[in-house]
Amino acid sequence: MSEPLITEQTSGRYTGPEVKPLIRVLSAATLIMTLTSCQSHSPEQAGTPPVKVEQKVAKGKTAKKTLKDQLAKKPLTDLWDRTRRGLAMDLDNNHPRVLAELRWYKKNQGYFDRVSDRASPYFYFILIEAEKRGVPLELALMPIVESAFDPFAYSHAGASGLWQFMPATGEHYGLEQNWWYDGRRDVVEATRAALDYMVSLHEMFDDWELALAAFNSGPGRVMNAVNKNERRGKSTRFWHLDLPRETTAYVPKLIALGKIVRDPAKYGIKLKSIPNKPHFAKVETGGQLDMAKAANLAGVTLNELYRLNPGINRWSTPPSGPHHLLVPVAKAESFRTELAQLPAEKRMQWQRYSVKSGDSLIRIANTFNTKPGLIKEANKMETDLIRVGQSLLIPVAVKEKEEYALTAPQRRIAKQNTQRAGRHKLNHSVKSGDSIWSIAKKYNTGVQELARWNSMSPRDNLRIGQTLVVWTKTNAPQDGVVRRVNYKVRNGDSLSRIADKFNVAVAQIRTWNTFDSKYLQPGQQLTLYVDVTRAYE
Repeated sequence: MSEPLITEQTSGRYTGPEVKPLIRVLSAATLIMTLTSCQSHSPEQAGTPPVKVEQKVAKGKTAKKTLKDQLAKKPLTDLWDRTRRGLAMDLDNNHPRVLAELRWYKKNQGYFDRVSDRASPYFYFILIEAEKRGVPLELALMPIVESAFDPFAYSHAGASGLWQFMPATGEHYGLEQNWWYDGRRDVVEATRAALDYMVSLHEMFDDWELALAAFNSGPGRVMNAVNKNERRGKSTRFWHLDLPRETTAYVPKLIALGKIVRDPAKYGIKLKSIPNKPHFAKVETGGQLDMAKAANLAGVTLNELYRLNPGINRWSTPPSGPHHLLVPVAKAESFRTELAQLPAEKRMQWQRYSVKSGDSLIRIANTFNTKPGLIKEANKMETDLIRVGQSLLIPVAVKEKEEYALTAPQRRIAKQNTQRAGRHKLNHSVKSGDSIWSIAKKYNTGVQELARWNSMSPRDNLRIGQTLVVWTKTNAPQDGVVRRVNYKVRNGDSLSRIADKFNVAVAQIRTWNTFDSKYLQPGQQLTLYVDVTRAYE
C-alpha cells in the first residue's frame, strides 16, 4: 500500500466540472498562501460545531433502493452496517483503475482481517465524526488507504499517524508536535483535523473525488491539472486529469473499498464484525502522569494504553499537556476514581541526583531520559546554571525503559533491530558533517532504505553521536564494535593474508569489494568491515 501525503492547499475557480464564483477563489487563495505541505484544524476551530456538507452522488448513479431499504431495516449492531448506510459516492464506477484495485483486494482477505482488527478501537469515533459533518462515509475508510489503520505509521516522507499528516500541515491545523507528544498520531485530534480538512477541500472543489485527490497530492497540484484540462477543452473530472501515479491510484483505492464494504460477499471478502459502540472514553488526568502508573490505575496493559494514546512519545504524559488519556469505556469510571485518590507526589517517580564536576542540565537530562526544562520546572530553577554538589530532583520512569515498548525511542529501536533477510547490521555513530545522503553513500545503500531502517524520514535532522543502523548486504560480524576500514594493499598481500590479519573471511572481503582482475595490486584500496574487539585475536 502506498503512503500518501497531505500537502499544501491552493485555490482555483472550480466547482466539479464547472467554474466557481470568483469570491470563493479569492477566499480559498488567501487560506492557501499559508500552507506548504498538509493541513488540519486550528485550536480555535477544534471546539466549533461541525460543518454540515451535503452528500452528493453523481447524476444517474443513485444507490439501489432495495439495498437502501434492506440496510434501513437492519439493526445497527455492526460498524460496517453503519458505514453502508452513509456511503454516498459513485460506487457503480467500473473504471479500469478501480477494477485493478478490486482485483488486489479480492486476493487479500488477510489484509482486511488485519485492518479490521486495527480499526476496531478507533472506527466508531471516526464514523461519529464523519456523520456529524454529513460527509460521505467513504471518508471514514481513508485511514485504510493512508495507514492501514496503524496509528504509529510513519512514511518515508515524514507523514505520521492514521491520517498521515505531514509536519507543517499538522502544525497549521493545531496538531502540536514536540519531544513529548505528536498530535498527528492523536486519534481524536488528527481525525477531527483530517475531516475538517476534507470539508474545506470539498468546499473548494465541490467534488469528493477531486477533494480526495487534493488530500493526497495537494490542492495546488489538482487545481493546476484542472485548469490545464479546462484550457484544452478536456474533461476536468478526476479520471481525466494528469496527476502523479500515487494520486491516480488513491481515489480508485477508496472507491474499490467502498464497493467491498457495500457488498463484501460479491467480492468474496468477509469483514470481521466491529461492534457499533464506543470503544474508548476520555479521562482528564489533571497533570503529568507516568504511563505505567496510568495503565495500572486503569487496569489495562501498558501497550493497550499507548495504542489508545499513540500521540504520547515518552514514558509519561506531557508536562504541558494535553492532560487527558483515552481508556476503554468499561475502565473509565474506575480510572477517574483511582486518579482522584492518587496523591500528587505519587503521579511520577522522582530520584535525587547530586551534581558532579562536568555535569550540565542537558547531560543530566540525557542520562535520565528526560528534558532540561522538566528538571528546571521540578526544581524551580530560573536558569540553567548548576553547581557541583547541588541536589536535583529528577523525574524518572517507574519501569525500565524497555517496558515502555511503544514510546517513540523504543519503537525506533525495535525497527532498527528487525532482521532483514540476507543483510547484516552495522551501527554508525553520526559525526559532524554527516547526512543521511553521505551515510547511505558510504555504505552503498539507498537513502530511503537507510531512513526506513531507522524509523525516520530522509528530511530529519541528525544529531552528533546519534546511532543509526545500517543493514548491509555484506557478511559483517553482528556482535562487537564494527568499524569500516579502508585498507591499502601492500607488496606480498593476498586475500587470505589480509583476512587473517583482520580476523575476517576471504568470502567476506570478496562480498565487500568489486575486483577488476583476479590478482591484488599494490596500492589497491579495499573496504573491510572489522570487529575491532576481535580483529587481532
